[in-house]
Amino acid sequence: MSAASVHPTTEREAAGRSSARPHPAPAGLAREAFPALARVHHGYPVAYFDGPGGTQVPRAVADAVADYLLHHNATARWATPTSQETDAVIDAARAAMADLLGARPHEVVFGHNMTTLAFHLSRALGRALPAGPGEGAPLQRGDEIVVTELDHHANVAPWQALADERGAVLRTARMHAATGTLDWDHFASLLGPRTRLVAVNAACNALGTITDVGRAAGLARHVGALVFVDAVHWAPHASIDVAVLARAGVDFLACSPYKFYGPHAGVLWGRAELLAALDVPRVAPSPDTVPERIETGTRNHEALAGTTAAVDFLASLGGEDGPRRAQLTRAYARIRAAEQALVERMWDGLAAVDGVTLYGPPPDIPRTPTVSFTVRGRHPRDVTAAAADEGVFLSHGNFYAETVAHRYGVQAQGGFVRAGAACYTTADEVDRFIAAVARATAACVASASSVTTWPPGGSARASQIVL
Repeated sequence: MSAASVHPTTEREAAGRSSARPHPAPAGLAREAFPALARVHHGYPVAYFDGPGGTQVPRAVADAVADYLLHHNATARWATPTSQETDAVIDAARAAMADLLGARPHEVVFGHNMTTLAFHLSRALGRALPAGPGEGAPLQRGDEIVVTELDHHANVAPWQALADERGAVLRTARMHAATGTLDWDHFASLLGPRTRLVAVNAACNALGTITDVGRAAGLARHVGALVFVDAVHWAPHASIDVAVLARAGVDFLACSPYKFYGPHAGVLWGRAELLAALDVPRVAPSPDTVPERIETGTRNHEALAGTTAAVDFLASLGGEDGPRRAQLTRAYARIRAAEQALVERMWDGLAAVDGVTLYGPPPDIPRTPTVSFTVRGRHPRDVTAAAADEGVFLSHGNFYAETVAHRYGVQAQGGFVRAGAACYTTADEVDRFIAAVARATAACVASASSVTTWPPGGSARASQIVL
């Protein structure tokens, strides 16, 4: 019997995908770059499936961080050689992220993390909207902000705080629980003449759902609203072109290098004219030019050095020919092909394990290689600990996508178990992961006493859990 799924996969579909599954080529190119892959736990080589919460880093990234701290450490904009070298590190990081995002370097803002940048931006938007029907005026009582149930709460809390401070209304677009995708009809119904901002994620870090942010931005533009995109979970898996997104109506986009093989940091892209117009709180003597005016205090220079190294590492997966942006485009195409094979293997393998419930879109719907599931009768932490004993590192909880966990009724039970593939993941590691989960469920399945389905009331024929 197959496991339960919010979008059941038939055995015939699974078999068809299995027979046509290509070998994930990029893993063989990338693994030697990661010292962490040499780790052994309880006699097992570690397989890292916790990448959606932060990937492992290549040696080149760690070397870049150490090199800056040991040989170039200084405050920016002074006449000393180390200060000028620091200026070069900052400029190089802006250029690297501009290549990754299809942006211009002066549109790239650095911060501590995406959450901090989102709160910083929300405060500025509350003080004065830089565009739209309310341009130049503070956010008013009764103005509206739209978020979605699929969002990480780093893309909810800043806007909730803004609404609370200004007397605005926060509206939340529903997701379709059966597929883990955005309810577009409900989303569109929330937009109106008082909508001032739409905040949407490009990919859900709990379910792997990819949302068409261009479509969302187009609907938002129709009512004159600004658009903020959380691309933290999207950036490791897809080539981003903010120039294209800007034409669709996107105004701001944020991501985090530590999700794509870099150090802990945050990156905000914004339209240059909006970054210049934002009423950001700042220290008067600091630069008032874009993008420095958005960056409060001293930047984390070593993290910027590591960020450039991370982008260069990704580009190396696309070969050596052409400019870095072209290399990155090829690299993401190769990564996407490999990840598709891996997520199919993950999904189909889990679907064959009695007692497992899968959540989110199946592999035949565009998604990231991130799969969340639960095991009936086992706390997610216990499943994660059991897999870790076999050298398979997963993650557990709600992953700050708390609304998703509530919608599926798993928040009170500890949330989900989550597994995500990265460029260093192999098919053999996926098989080890599936086997570890199967062993973790065996005791529960042996004491089977009931059958449940998801969605509630759905057919148990292709989606039952036997416990």
